Amino acid sequence: MTRVVVFAYHNVGVRCLSVLLAHGMEVALVVTHRDNPKENIWFASVADLAMLHGIPVITPDNPNTVEVLEQIRALQPDFIFSFYYREMFKRELLEIPKHGALNMHGSLLPKYRGRVPVNWAIINGETETGATLHYMTEKPDNGAVVAQQAVPILPDDTAFEVFQKVTVAAEIVLHACLPALLAGTAIPVKQDLSKGAYFGGRKPEDGIIDWSQDARSIHNLVRAVAPPYPGATTQLLGKPMRILQTLVTTCAATGETPAFYVKEGKAYAICGQGVLRVVRFELDGIEMSVTEFATQYGAARFEFSASL
Repeated sequence: MTRVVVFAYHNVGVRCLSVLLAHGMEVALVVTHRDNPKENIWFASVADLAMLHGIPVITPDNPNTVEVLEQIRALQPDFIFSFYYREMFKRELLEIPKHGALNMHGSLLPKYRGRVPVNWAIINGETETGATLHYMTEKPDNGAVVAQQAVPILPDDTAFEVFQKVTVAAEIVLHACLPALLAGTAIPVKQDLSKGAYFGGRKPEDGIIDWSQDARSIHNLVRAVAPPYPGATTQLLGKPMRILQTLVTTCAATGETPAFYVKEGKAYAICGQGVLRVVRFELDGIEMSVTEFATQYGAARFEFSASL
């Protein structure tokens, strides 16, 4: 039986650990994260799945400590797998497994190496992304690719919806390539790193809307950071506003100052070029309907503030 150590978190971690168990792997240890109370925990628990199957679980802050390395070396794993685990592995850890360490990444490598690849792909208007199983090196997401699965990004898909597709893609990739990987017949393909770039993490303040941009770019930002992510933010009537859902319209508003207005029971936002229909929004922390806004503030055009 093939013995593996699994580093995993989030929904991708849960589904990929499930695949390993379905294929009869001996999962000797699961390494995961303690949930951060400051984070919106909307995803499934790897720790819960591991404990259900009687698999030992540890949650170190740093996976590269001497104590963790010794514990994993003693297990003599054939493979190490990383499924949405958030910490980088150093050489000493990567060299432990007999047949290599592999990571599941949420993009079609070499595109969108690094952090939050689904969100970045939507922000940049991509029409597809996917999941990639690749060998790990000390540099993030640049090892040889074992297998990939693409999924479409539709024009109004949110990051949550795309992430659900990527989770299924990750499960499909791992399930399909495991037999060849275990048999030693998988053929890894070296990445051409010139065909992609590295992207860093995102903070809530990165969701502040620049209304000088065109409607499509702002729409992409809104759907890329829509709940359960922090949301796209602006300021209206001196109050913080979150734009939760938009649609690109065919309305023309060239040369007008970016503003919010209500017309015929629908809310709109004039952008640097083009107009968005604002389907859902919050004002001062409270989600309100278009009717509620119009009743309280009227149907005038209200300019967005330049910054929060």
